[in-house]
Amino acid sequence: MKVIVGLGNPGKKYEDTRHNVGFMAIDKISEQWSIPVAQEKFRALVGEGRIEGERVLLVKPLTYMNLSGESVAEIMKFYKLIPDDILVIYDDLDLPVGQLRLREKGSAGGHNGIKSLIAHLGTQEFKRAKIGINRPLPGRSVSDYVLSEFSKSEQPLIAEAVELSAKASVMWLKESFVKVMNHIHSVKLGDK
Repeated sequence: MKVIVGLGNPGKKYEDTRHNVGFMAIDKISEQWSIPVAQEKFRALVGEGRIEGERVLLVKPLTYMNLSGESVAEIMKFYKLIPDDILVIYDDLDLPVGQLRLREKGSAGGHNGIKSLIAHLGTQEFKRAKIGINRPLPGRSVSDYVLSEFSKSEQPLIAEAVELSAKASVMWLKESFVKVMNHIHSVKLGDK
């Protein structure tokens, strides 16, 4: 079984915010593959199904961003999974809006959701798909910024990045992650 986790915050209030691009990606995969993510389990909304013949669990933790690792650790333990079985999709302040960057491992880079995952999984070695949300302008608080919605001009870029992250997730189910990274990193915004 493979697990695709989108990080975000639950509730209508946070639905379209920058911090919720991970949830948006899970919703996109859910819609494309008709796997409803509606069952509440492991302190998350989950949906289980098959994609390209592979058994997949789509996950949106309900623990709020900073405690995401608690939910993912429960899933890993229950299904007896290893870090190689998961892909985490989340927002990244250090990438331009809409840019998608895949990584096989790494530090949290200041991202509290990833800090929680590293702490609860006991490793930095899990696959990630980072969607750029850019940094706030000087003087604006990071926490207010990540909880704000995308501007009209940013929305098409984010929609494209979410679509590309969904495509990358599906590719990962049948290709090596290195191959997926090489393909995705060669795609230019606006190309698909």
